[in-house]
Amino acid sequence: MDTLIAYFERIPSLHRSLILVGGITFFWVLEGAIPLFRFKYGKWRHALPNFFFTLTTVIVNFALAFLLLGTADWTVAHDFGIINWLPEMPLWAYVVLGVMLLDLVGAYFAHWVEHKVKPLWMVHLVHHTDHNVDTTTANRHHPLESMIRFVFTLTGVFVIGTPIGIVMLYQSLSLVATQFGHANIKLPKKVDDLLSWVIVSPDMHKVHHHYKLPYTDSNYGNIFSVWDRLFGTYMKLDRQQIVYGVDTFPDEVENASIKGLLRQPFHKYRKPTGYEKVESLSVD
Repeated sequence: MDTLIAYFERIPSLHRSLILVGGITFFWVLEGAIPLFRFKYGKWRHALPNFFFTLTTVIVNFALAFLLLGTADWTVAHDFGIINWLPEMPLWAYVVLGVMLLDLVGAYFAHWVEHKVKPLWMVHLVHHTDHNVDTTTANRHHPLESMIRFVFTLTGVFVIGTPIGIVMLYQSLSLVATQFGHANIKLPKKVDDLLSWVIVSPDMHKVHHHYKLPYTDSNYGNIFSVWDRLFGTYMKLDRQQIVYGVDTFPDEVENASIKGLLRQPFHKYRKPTGYEKVESLSVD
């Protein structure tokens, strides 16, 4: 565990890039082998706007990374934060708790707030208006959302008191988890259900991308599923009934345009409507 944390304390930018590109590549190939939905789309054409927003996410996080490093170093130097105020524990427990709490504040809570605060929902909308969710959707975030998410992560680092090694480990796990959760893959139902008791499985997260409430406002987790179960936001929906997108923003042309997506947060708010049974995409 010491070696692992030491590695992530100094993880090279190249290695972080390899995690990003390697994850997308791995799940992209897997989608071709065991697809959940047989989308009628040009895979590369669909991926282009998603790759654009992945790039802007990387740029935002890289530009602000010094704040994470400075905050993490300050909490360690001043013995500040939740995990530093707890009784002494084994390193592995310290790391697991730190990652889980960062997942709570930086992912689950941030995500929940984005769905509950109207202006933030309009920013987050860019992520939800993908009509063909696959692994490239994982980092389809408007630059404004990338900054909002960064603020939550930074707050988590400050309040929890995690050193930079745990922060970098968390961010790496979070990246792979979101690629996995969005991947258009069909795991055996029992395997997916079993995974969903510990981590956010593909079927579990796809429910969150259903185009109508109340399912859109459920399953906010990124790495760990425990938060949704603990806070009562966990929901199930048969994967054959899932339809992607947002019911009040149905324009597939705009939702696949970089220009249109950049302007999307500035549309007038449109109140989401409730759920009614719908025809599903064809599932193999």
